[in-house]
Amino acid sequence: MRRKLMEQLVKWRGSVRRKPLILNGARRVGKTWPLREFGKACFNNVAYVSLNNDATARSFFESDLDVQRIVSSLALELDTRIDPEDTLIVLDEIQACPKAITSLKYFCEDARQYHVAAAGSLLGISATEGSGFPVGKVNMLELHPLAFSEFLEATGNERFGKLIESGDQAILDGFAKRLEELLKSYYVVGGMPEAVNAYVDDGDVRSVRPIQREILDGYVNDFAKHIPPRLLARTMLAWDSIPIHLSRENKKFIFGQVRKGARAADFEESLRWLEQAGLIQKVRRVNRPSIPMSAYCDQNAFKLFVVDVGLLGAMSGLNPDAILSGNRVFTEFKGALTEQYVCQQLVAEHGLTPYYWSAENSTGEIDFLTQDAGRIFAIEVKAEENLRAKSLRAFKQKHPEVSAVRFSLSGYREQDWMRNVPLYAIGNRRMWEG
Repeated sequence: MRRKLMEQLVKWRGSVRRKPLILNGARRVGKTWPLREFGKACFNNVAYVSLNNDATARSFFESDLDVQRIVSSLALELDTRIDPEDTLIVLDEIQACPKAITSLKYFCEDARQYHVAAAGSLLGISATEGSGFPVGKVNMLELHPLAFSEFLEATGNERFGKLIESGDQAILDGFAKRLEELLKSYYVVGGMPEAVNAYVDDGDVRSVRPIQREILDGYVNDFAKHIPPRLLARTMLAWDSIPIHLSRENKKFIFGQVRKGARAADFEESLRWLEQAGLIQKVRRVNRPSIPMSAYCDQNAFKLFVVDVGLLGAMSGLNPDAILSGNRVFTEFKGALTEQYVCQQLVAEHGLTPYYWSAENSTGEIDFLTQDAGRIFAIEVKAEENLRAKSLRAFKQKHPEVSAVRFSLSGYREQDWMRNVPLYAIGNRRMWEG
């Protein structure tokens, strides 16, 4: 399956300021495949090693971090010639060898002619626990689950992806029902590569739930392996509570609902671990729509979404048949799947950082705020045909400088103060940026 990340990898290869690359992302998000495909497409040779499975390769980093010795040892182990210009060195599962992470500093300083790409998860922990993470000496890329546009291509529906990209309103309206059906399938399957492949092979969305549960079980096993024992129980409580929080009308994360009497300090480290592992997206509240929005964050108020809409459905025990029947999927679970979907596309499709806004002493709330190229977008998510947007209108009247966007099941239309964009067309930035 083609990943848009490939374009970023090609840019990395040609950059005059290229450093060793770390491709980060949650487990099972498919980091190995794009690196190997990138190597095949853009290099004459790929020197691939999994540091999780190859004890001999791990030993190359143990005695010292002399780059030339490490490269020579890898070449002998893999029985290949490593040419600095035409070989991509792939260090997979690099988190299994902390000294290999540290070695990237010396590849940067002493041997930048080599093309080194590392893949791993849980690297955020290494960065904060003093294990020699090469801060400033590496390029970083994030790989997310497949966005909806990638899902369409992977499932043989590329023509609909191109239709969305065209932005042809009349034709889009004519295929609205078909696009909504594809969107429902994405809600069930999500973007984890194994789940998408199973759906492609079997043609049945029901086949993905066992895979999604296996992925979730793997995350829980990771908790036991990597989280300090003092944080384990709290991390499990926080992780399990996410669907409960998202089922509420106000989806703000409340510590007291995780454990009676709990405070932010009790769960701060656990949430940071989940965030660094790529398993959650923390959407922070801002108290005003000004640039940079990060300067106006309320650090104690936020919503939590998970890495993938399909995994959220599995965590919540939602029956795939219920999701596929009618339009109930867009309204049940308090619209949580729809907000998860929008959040996921903002991050994975467009590389944006989502925030939200809520009034201090009223019920007014803007589902998402995001900034790009000096503009702020106030986004309302409507999980049904009811398009009343009182909060968004009031927010726009108070802050006329923001661009108001509503994602809903209704067709595209422009009003004097906002744009309505179909949920399935969120990938087309032109439709909502104007």
